[in-house]
Amino acid sequence: MKMRATTPVQVIAVTGGKGGVGKTSVSVHLATALAAAGRRVMLFDGDLGLANVDVFLGLSPKYTMAHVIAGERSLEEVIVDAPQGFRVVPGASGVAALASLGAREHLGLVQGFSALAMRLDALIVDTPAGLAHGVLQFSQAARQVLVVVCDEPASMTDAYALVKVLSRSHGVRRFRVLANRVRQRGAGATLYRTLERVTARFLDVVLEYAGEIPDDPCMLRAIRAQRTVFDAWPSSPSALAFKNLAAAVDKWPIPEAPRGNVEFFVERLVARREATLRVVR
Repeated sequence: MKMRATTPVQVIAVTGGKGGVGKTSVSVHLATALAAAGRRVMLFDGDLGLANVDVFLGLSPKYTMAHVIAGERSLEEVIVDAPQGFRVVPGASGVAALASLGAREHLGLVQGFSALAMRLDALIVDTPAGLAHGVLQFSQAARQVLVVVCDEPASMTDAYALVKVLSRSHGVRRFRVLANRVRQRGAGATLYRTLERVTARFLDVVLEYAGEIPDDPCMLRAIRAQRTVFDAWPSSPSALAFKNLAAAVDKWPIPEAPRGNVEFFVERLVARREATLRVVR
């Protein structure tokens, strides 16, 4: 893939409605694949109460978002470099106050990102499970909402609920669907069509198929070893699937007009100007 010539930042919220569908794995491996292709990537662990991106990557950050919320560190000070070639904004694990932040506090975090004076091609947000403020706020702010589903009834039901809330209450009309841990080739497209039929009947949204990631034992072994599958088994089916996903993501158009009242932070990122972290009053 060639370096993107234009300046807009592709901001992708990786979500799914429920826990256990593999959002963090998707976020980490998509960031890794994009970085390997020469992109300047930042991964934000948006789960501010049960963060696990740092654990996934075997990182031991000195500071986390807990220090930013407490006013002890700036957002830029907590960023760490992952060995895979991208930057990580670590969340905080087990801090109840972060898990229960309201919309006002999340808006403050979004504005904090607008103050970062660094060049990026892609910002990936690993959102928490469920329909908390963090999921809705960051999904509304993102350029792309990548909904991760797997072949479980609860996954499909919760994905539909997420799409419904984001479309009816937050103005998000376009979603991309990624099927994770599929057991047979082509099964992901079947899951997508099932979800698309229901949303087309009851919701005013557009769903697009982003692809599928196979149920690969190499992935499980890599996760247990706190490694990415690219590091451990670069030729495995899941590694190849993520490379294909990254190639597809690189071709996704970046919408010109903001969708909602917090998406301006993307435009501020694109401006790449030195700025002071703004405090929401």
